[in-house]
Amino acid sequence: MDGRIAFDHCVVHVSDFARSNDFYAAVLGAEVVEVGRGFAYRFGDRQLNLHGPGVDATPVARLPVQPGNSDLCFRWAGSIAGAIAHLAANGITPELGPVRRFGAKGQGTSVYFRDPDGSLLEFISYDGAEGA
Repeated sequence: MDGRIAFDHCVVHVSDFARSNDFYAAVLGAEVVEVGRGFAYRFGDRQLNLHGPGVDATPVARLPVQPGNSDLCFRWAGSIAGAIAHLAANGITPELGPVRRFGAKGQGTSVYFRDPDGSLLEFISYDGAEGA
């Protein structure tokens, strides 16, 4: 490839915009962008588009995404200990981690947690060789 293709956005389905907007802004640092009757979460030049209450999305995947069935990883700039402290400060207990994982930049250390609908979220840190 010659660099003409880059990841732009994907879709997450939420059951309650206000609850999810608060969570994604506070915990993930998302810029909450109003889009028609719904919202999107922007992370720099990448974004999560949202399906949810009152949003008539067309077209959708053959098996449309439902609240709680997404699995997303976010890069954490810093130590995984910092990510765990950030989660604790937001009242979130990790489900798993720290554990070694392989991500877009190679080996890293991850911690897993859930959004308000139950979707699996991951912070991965490439900062050193910490973790399991």
